[in-house]
Order: sequence, then structure tokens, then C-alpha cells
Amino acid sequence: MKRLLIANRGEIALRIARACRALSIETVAVYSSADAASAHVWAADMAVEIGPAPASQSYLDPGLLLETARRCGCDSLHPGYGFLSENAAFARAVGEAGLCFVGPPAEAIDLMGDKARARRTAEQAGVPVVPGSEAAYLSIDAATAAAEEIGFPLLLKARSGGGGRGMRVVEDSEALRHLFGQAKAEAVSAFGDGALYLERFFQRIRHIEVQVFADSHDQVSHVWERDCSVQRRHQKLVEEAPSPALSAETRRAMCESAMRLASYVGYRNAGTVEFLYDVAEDTFFFIEMNTRIQVEHPVSEAITGLDLIAEQLRVADGQRLSFEEPPIPQGHAIEFRLNAEDPRAGFRPSPGRLTAWRPPAGKGIRCDSGAYPDYRVTPYYDSMVGKLIVHGRDRADTIERSADALEAFEVDGISTTLPIYRALLRDPDFRAGVVDTGWMERDFLVRLGLGKGPERHMPGLNT
Repeated sequence: MKRLLIANRGEIALRIARACRALSIETVAVYSSADAASAHVWAADMAVEIGPAPASQSYLDPGLLLETARRCGCDSLHPGYGFLSENAAFARAVGEAGLCFVGPPAEAIDLMGDKARARRTAEQAGVPVVPGSEAAYLSIDAATAAAEEIGFPLLLKARSGGGGRGMRVVEDSEALRHLFGQAKAEAVSAFGDGALYLERFFQRIRHIEVQVFADSHDQVSHVWERDCSVQRRHQKLVEEAPSPALSAETRRAMCESAMRLASYVGYRNAGTVEFLYDVAEDTFFFIEMNTRIQVEHPVSEAITGLDLIAEQLRVADGQRLSFEEPPIPQGHAIEFRLNAEDPRAGFRPSPGRLTAWRPPAGKGIRCDSGAYPDYRVTPYYDSMVGKLIVHGRDRADTIERSADALEAFEVDGISTTLPIYRALLRDPDFRAGVVDTGWMERDFLVRLGLGKGPERHMPGLNT
């Protein structure tokens, strides 16, 4: 692997460029006209403008990306996360073009990207699954028949993609008829596939994922779990490791299940096996597998000392995993996704120019971002402008370090989710580690005075 095309933008493109530099791999960045002043453009050895701002005409155009790789003499391509990272056809096209795709085989992406097929595969591998439909549906009539067998409440989920798009909680058959069309249209818009999978919905449950890695020498391992239960509208906001909810025995069983599934499907490279965990019953269920590196991978890096992007590159280049057994976790880590959104206005996107950008620094503090003073946050892409990762001796120490770091983080010119996180770290439920996936919307934001409608006063959010 000599020269790699980074088929992404923002902080993950910058992160890939840094890992490649450490491994003496040349990099070619691509950028849209809206991203001409982005940090990843300067960090790469070469940079090529590939199109206008809309992602469909730039970052989501496979032909443009492959032609750029060919013209620049690349021998490999890293898709990052989002965009085309879980597109099996693209992974296959990269291979057919003679390039090394830094990710799993196209067949694994295809298999695990279809939630219904992934569920059947997990069952075959002996991994417990959430009760759900055996197929994905385009027809409301077929979906209604399946829903009656599964039972309400249930969750509609897009067969392709993730990130909360094409997802709806359905309380009864009348709501199903109303929400099915909405979810289908959203799935078509986001992924070009309107088929919906039905899954039993649990009211209070935690979302826990296991980072797995596999190489081409039949070695499969894991890098422990991450707890992603602090969510809003099915979007992860805060991730931590280790999970404060798991016993050692349950953690071991969950990680072994994740490795068993990865081995069963012939997986290679980095992947994440996601589970729902019922604290009351101490049971877990497979929900899906993300066939890419995750936004929250720095949490696992913090507690293990590994560079997971470098690990991806080495495995893609045919090398063995650098670890046979999972590294012993050290301390605790929490990641906060800093989004350009206005909490006082229903989390409305807040693009604009950063008049100040001063991330905190110090022992155990890391900020992954491509932002800088005068950087313009555009309305064209995801609202995340950075990630703050804090590592401490244990969870209590990490929370205190996080509180200091968040207070020191200076951002001006746009609204962000920083005030939400400052309030979060003062909340007794979060500090006690007793949250679930619905807690933020059901309890925490309600206590802050955030409801439906336009701008409102949010007590405790200004300090």
C-alpha cells in the first residue's frame, strides 16, 4: 500500500490522513467546492476537487471517486464512515478497479447491510436476536401481517443504512399505517431503498456495541464494548467504555457472541456488532452489524492504546492483527459529539462561521475535528463539527475531567450542543450510570425544559 484515496471529508478524513502519514502511506484527499478550505485538504499529500457541494454530485459519486483514484495513481481507498462506506457495490467496484478497499469484503457488507438477512445469519451463528420480521417490506399490507405476529410496540427500520433515518416507533396498527409511508420515504431519500424491517421495540433498554477486528489469516478478535445509550432520535450523542451496566460475565458473553458472528460470515477488517441490553433481565440481543469504522472508535483507542485506523490499514494490506488477545482495558473513556445545532430551537442545524474555536487540552483529553477559527460550517453535510474524548482512571475521574474540559471548550459564531453536555455531567442519573436509550428525550431534556415547538427557555443550560 503506497498511495491511498481518502473517500470522505471532515474529521474522519483528517484522522485517516494522520494514520497514513505515520505508516508512510501517501494520501490523496477529495473535496467538494464547499470543502475547499477544510483541514483534510491540507493534511493530505495531494487534494482534488471532485464536484459541487451536494454529496450526490461529489462524495456519493462512485465514478468520480474511482476516476480520481486512477488519475492520481492510488492503489488503495479508505471510505471512512457514512457516504459510501457500507455500499457493497462500491466496495466491489473498488476491487474490480484494482484497488485495495480498506474495509470488509463486499459480500460481508451485502449480507450484514440487509437487516433481515443479518438477523437470520446471527441466528444461524448462535447469537441471540431481537424478535422481528424475517424479511423487509415495501408493502404496508405485508408489513401489517408481520406486525401482528411480532406484536406491538415495534420499531420500523430501514433495510439499508442507519443513523436513525427510516426509523419509527409504532404503538399500534393504526400508527403503523400512518408511519410506514413516512419511514419508507425517508429510507428512499437517504439510502435509495425503501424496504423496511420490523423489530420488537423495548421501552427501556441500553445500546451496547462490540468493536471487532478480523484479518485475512483467520484471526478474529475484539476491542471490547462501547455503551451508546445516550441518544436523541436514535442518534448517538455520548459513548463510553467500558459500559457501566455490564457484569464481567455478560461482557464476556457479548464479546464472544460478536466474535462468533464475525467469524461465521468470514469478516475482515473493522466492524461493530450492535446489541440491545435489557438490564432488568440481564439479557442481550443482536440488532445489526456496522461494516465500517465507527464515529466513536476513539473511545476504544483510549482504553486500549491501539490506533484502530492504522490497524485497518495494516489488515487491508494483508498483515496480521497486531494483537491476538484483546488488550486489557485501562481506565474509562467518554466521547461527546459536538454538533452544530441549537438546543433552544429544537436542535435546529446551526451552520455559520466559527469566530472562536479553542478546544481544551491536557492529559487524557483529545479532540478530533477539522474545525479552526474562521472555519465555515456548511449546511450540506452532517452537523458534527468535532468529538471530545476524555480518558481517566475510572468513570468518576473521567466524568470530573470531562466536566472541566467541557467548561474550557470555547466555541463562538454558531450554536452547539456543548451546553447539553455540561448539563448532562451534572445530572444524577447519568453520573449513576442508570440511563437507557429513551432517557435523554423522556427525562433529561424534559427536566431542562426542552419540549416541542420553537425556541424556549432551558433552565440550567446557560451555565
